Amino acid sequence: MKHVTKVFWISIAIVAIAVFAGIVAPEGLERVTTNLQDLITTNFGWYYLILVTFVVLFCLFFIVSPMGAIKLGKPDDEPEYSTVTWFAMLFSAGMGIGLVFFGAAEPLSHFVTPATAEGETAEAFKEAMRYTFFHWGIHAWAVYGVVALGLAYFKFRKGAPGLISATLTPLFGKKAMKGIWGTIIDVLSVFATVIGVATTLGLGAAQINGGLSYLFDIPTNFTVQVIIVIIVTILFIISAWSGIGKGIKYLSNTNIYLAVILLILMFIVGPTVLTLNMFTDSIGGYIQDLIHMSFRSAPLNGDNRTWINDWTIFYWAWWISWSPFVGMFIARVSKGRTIREFLMGVLFLPAVISFVWFAAFGTAAIKVQNMGIFDLSKYADEQVLFAVFHQFPWTMVLSMVALILIITFFITSADSATFVLGMQTTNGSLTPPNSVKITWGIAQAAVALILLYSGGLIALQNTLVASALPFSFIIIFMMISLYKSLSKEQRELGLYIKPNNEK
Repeated sequence: MKHVTKVFWISIAIVAIAVFAGIVAPEGLERVTTNLQDLITTNFGWYYLILVTFVVLFCLFFIVSPMGAIKLGKPDDEPEYSTVTWFAMLFSAGMGIGLVFFGAAEPLSHFVTPATAEGETAEAFKEAMRYTFFHWGIHAWAVYGVVALGLAYFKFRKGAPGLISATLTPLFGKKAMKGIWGTIIDVLSVFATVIGVATTLGLGAAQINGGLSYLFDIPTNFTVQVIIVIIVTILFIISAWSGIGKGIKYLSNTNIYLAVILLILMFIVGPTVLTLNMFTDSIGGYIQDLIHMSFRSAPLNGDNRTWINDWTIFYWAWWISWSPFVGMFIARVSKGRTIREFLMGVLFLPAVISFVWFAAFGTAAIKVQNMGIFDLSKYADEQVLFAVFHQFPWTMVLSMVALILIITFFITSADSATFVLGMQTTNGSLTPPNSVKITWGIAQAAVALILLYSGGLIALQNTLVASALPFSFIIIFMMISLYKSLSKEQRELGLYIKPNNEK
């Protein structure tokens, strides 16, 4: 392990302490972290709403700014991956398994318990789709995009290490970022990545188990989940060993093909016309209410405020806490693209695909629930999708494609994370040693299994959300640092909307 830095050992120690607490006192850890999450969402909800909206505006500014023409790399650098492969990799790392997990479950939940409307009404239907689009739309991808932009710009344009701390050098100087403050920032990034991916592994194992249970009456228990995690761990370690140009690339492309097949099948067997109408109406509602939803805090309505805390603010914190992992991976595969091309690809394309996905699966779920002959709300989130399939033709085909898709998304998320963790703990190396990647892969699986066993996944999610607060300040510093550096380069290159006649 001669390649690793002190960030590796400090991060391992902190993760070990958190896991030990989850084993020894899972209920106590869950209680403490729940209280911490409630404290943060209640007192800093306004801050999350303003910050994430500002991040969106920041990204949109660079799309229309002359600075958008600056390349993430040297002037003669070309993209390493085709546009389709690039999109497949960033989408698989950023949203993949979440769309499958929540594709039917979240719209259904908003329909039964809506933000403002009366439950299970026509207005609740429209509101459910609108808020689902909002939670998975450009706000989420802007958070990922701004972190990825900072990392890609300083790494490929300025030759800095591929580390979060390196993006802050223009603000705080090399001495600070190579010292204790840089170490703290990078450790926080590693911790958020490990906790986030371990949570995903746990949720992925639970959904695979839930699908097998619903389809084949396989018991839902820890033993089955151990087998699932071990099999998937072996697969993603093999993928990680083969390198980013093979394993992640091929699996990401496979994910896209499988997702398209599942989406088309659901579109055909589901309520096709209703899906098209809800997609169109929800896009309009999303655009029309975007500003209101972005700043809605319901300060004078306790019930509405609780809903916002549980959903919108929770999601904003979740995206922020995941941004070191997803941002670093997106940055790694984006060399050679202009800032404008990069941001348009990262912000809009995944958001539109997400909207199509939720329109198909969310509409189908709510349609089934609305018929009143089958109550989907009684199922756990990991089983809702399979329960929806059970109400349509080609049940087994849909379910098997979904299971395979969950597994491949599962593998690519874990594979991407081992690569990112390898980068973060080897001073930003673009080719971290296989020994480091495999160490992190096994560590992630172990954390997920221990927390599944101890029932600590809720505590882990709470910890992940809590970690978003300190990292949100790092994002602010990243934006300031990025703007400062790009403004300087804009002046040096003479990039202006109008000719600069001041001489």
